[in-house]
Parts: sequence; C-alpha cells; structure tokens
Amino acid sequence: MTLTASSSTLQRVTIVTETFAPEINGVANTLGHLVRGLISRGIEVQVIRPRQNRNDLSSSQGKLHSITLPGLPIPGYNALRFGFPLIGRIRKAINRFAPQAIYVATEGPMGWAAVSAARASGITVLSGFHTNFHQYIEHYRLGALEGLAYRYLRYFHNRTNGTLVPTRIQRDELDAHGFHNVRVMARGVDSQLFSPQKRSAELRKQWGVREDDLVLLYVGRIAGEKNMDLALATYRRLLAADERVKLVLVGDGPALAGIREHYPAVICCGMQRGEDLARHYASGDVFLFPSKTDTFGNVVTEAMASGLAVVSFDYAAAHEHIHNGQNGMLAPFGDDQSYIRCAETLLDSPNLLRRLRQQACLHAGSISWNSIVDDFIQRLNGATAEVIQHGTEQNNTAKSRATV
Repeated sequence: MTLTASSSTLQRVTIVTETFAPEINGVANTLGHLVRGLISRGIEVQVIRPRQNRNDLSSSQGKLHSITLPGLPIPGYNALRFGFPLIGRIRKAINRFAPQAIYVATEGPMGWAAVSAARASGITVLSGFHTNFHQYIEHYRLGALEGLAYRYLRYFHNRTNGTLVPTRIQRDELDAHGFHNVRVMARGVDSQLFSPQKRSAELRKQWGVREDDLVLLYVGRIAGEKNMDLALATYRRLLAADERVKLVLVGDGPALAGIREHYPAVICCGMQRGEDLARHYASGDVFLFPSKTDTFGNVVTEAMASGLAVVSFDYAAAHEHIHNGQNGMLAPFGDDQSYIRCAETLLDSPNLLRRLRQQACLHAGSISWNSIVDDFIQRLNGATAEVIQHGTEQNNTAKSRATV
C-alpha cells in the first residue's frame, strides 16, 4: 500500500489487540471507547483480535469489521487469549481493508505480527503501552527476566511510528529506558454511566450494610499483582478501629477463593457490567486502589465519577487526577503504612470524607472520552503525515541522486 497526501485524513483505522469486549479489563474498556468514538465520527474500524470462543467468527456490523484469528489462553488469565503471529493472514486482512493507520494495543505474538505487517505494507503504525508486564515480572519474583522484558518491549515499540501512554510518569519512564517517540494520550470516564445518582439503598441492604456503615470498595482483578494484601491489611486496620467498616470486592481472579476462605465477612460480588457495575461503585464510600503495576487504572476515575473518595499510591491515574486531601488521598508510592494511614484518616474525619467525595465527582465530570477520541485521531493523523513526509523526502533524495 502506498501512502499519498490525500490519505492523511482518516477514513479507515485498523486496531490490533489481544483483548477486546466483552472481556473486562482496562485495555478492553479503553479500546471500546476509542472504537465507538471513531465510528461515531464516520471512521470505519477494523479490529483484529484472537477468537474468544469457537463461535466467535469474523463479522461486519456497520462501520465495525471484526477479524478473529486463532489463539491460546494466557496462563493464569484463562479468560484472555494471545493470538498466533499469523503475519500472512494479518497482512492480507490489513491490505484488503486498506487503513490509513494501524494501532497495535498489545505486545503479544499477534501484535508483533501486526507491526511487521504494517511495516512491510508501508502503513503508519502506532502502539499502545497498556500493561506494565515488567512490573508483573518483578511482583512474581522473576526479577531475572525484567531486563529481558524491557529489551523486548523497547524493541517492539521502537519498530512503530510512536507509542501512546496514558500518563506523563509513564512517558518519562519509557523515555529513560530508550523508547522513542513516546506521547501521552490520556483516558476519559463516562460520567453519565458512573454517577452518585446510581447509589442504591437496596444494594447496600443486600450486602447487609447499614446506612452509617463505611464501605471500602475494590473493583478489578482479584490477584496478587493487584496488591490485594494491602487492601486486606487496610480493611483489617480499619475494622479493628470501628466494627462498622465493611469490605466489598467486585471482580474475579485467582486470589478470590483464598479471600473467601480466610475473610468470610468480606462481601464478594463477582464480575459486574454496565448499570450493575455503576450501582456497585456508587453504593460504596471509599475506593481502595492498592495496585503498583497498572499503567493507568480506569477504575480510579470511574470511582471518582461515582462519588467515592479514592485511596491510592501517588502514581498512574491517581497522580494525574487526585490532589491529596482535596479530591482523594495519596500515599507515597510503595509506602504501605502511609497508604493505610490515608484510609484511617477518612474513617476518623467524616467531614473530610464528605468533601473529598463531592470534589472527586466534580473533577471526574471534566474528563471526557470525546476529547480523548479527538486526541487519538489527531495522533494517528499526525503520525501518518510524518510517514508521508518522510517518504516524500526519501523519494526526492533518490531522484536527485539519479540525476547526478
């Protein structure tokens, strides 16, 4: 495929990802908003992804074209799959669709093949850095592999025309590790879906929670790399001080069975979606985000939009959106005792808790997915224009040499 100046305005975009709706995780959530935003602006979108089950076939609905390819479950994440590096089939699908730009959201075998296919076809390709795999490796005490993981990720992303990250901290970290053309593309939140208006006295009653009880809420994957031990330690400390403290977990994962066994009083609600998820958020009081591995953490802004006071380490989404003591509570990164003290402060100061919840909701109302989609389109258009300009300069240089 040959790019020309007329193709710099986006009409077709290919997104390659190893996770997508209806899977529930931050990457799938972000991509869902981007795809819907592109389509609402009249842009056709091709999504290339692993087949989620035997009935998950390639299909087209309006401006959305899904190409599903074989894959295998990811160890420890059986609900997710990585795609095989079928570069021939991926390149054929891309060339048939003829996108102006490609966005590769995941760095697995399918993502690698997609970058190779894009480069071979001369199509602009941007990548997304959505998951801190190197920090997951550190968490599971496989530190010897961390350097190897960084080298792979750096090589992967530097083969693209640019890498999009959700925060300035992430950009600076990747810059320091030799990643090229790293740019920040923030994340939005759906403040119509996630709102304090969704608070449900009936749901709290189902939980066995009284109106004056303090509900600590956690939403996300329930696994070791999400630092669930700190969430549980925070719960134990606050419960020892006040028996009205409750802990509600929304999500699933390998650590859930152990929590149910050792903490029978913890309320486990399983996976929730859409309006049900919004009701669960809004029916809590304090949101615990103990993770040290997320690149962003969409759950932080969803909790803020729902009117919860967030307790988090000072990084990722919390660093971008929370002002300590004004619309949430921040602990220095990695300081577990400081984290617990932040939560204790809210237990001891109901007026502060009330103010933080109000200010969190106000701030979240200013974070729009519409502006994020516009920024995404601008990034793709800008990268495409750079590729076209570079190609034109190379052609002119070649012509000049030929006439000498």
